[in-house]
Amino acid sequence: MANAASMREEAETLAVRALGFIAGDPELLPRFLAVTGIEANSIRKAAEEPGFLAGVLQFILAHEPTLLRFAEETGTPPAAVGKALRALPLGNDDHERST
Repeated sequence: MANAASMREEAETLAVRALGFIAGDPELLPRFLAVTGIEANSIRKAAEEPGFLAGVLQFILAHEPTLLRFAEETGTPPAAVGKALRALPLGNDDHERST
């Protein structure tokens, strides 16, 4: 079984892929920016904030057609996105209390 650090690293990698997926889509990117309130030129700075990558995965998970398209285009099982979310800071209510 993978340890928490490697699970988090894998989750971060998946979230970065999801961000690239969003950024490369001319319809998703404006919606992501509108939902998050982030300006396009501030994404790099925002990515340093705790919870940003969890927010990226939450955005993907919030719309099933987007999730399924992301899964298909990246070869990622849809369930892996939810699992990755739970491994990230602020990905669920229990994350900060877990050891």
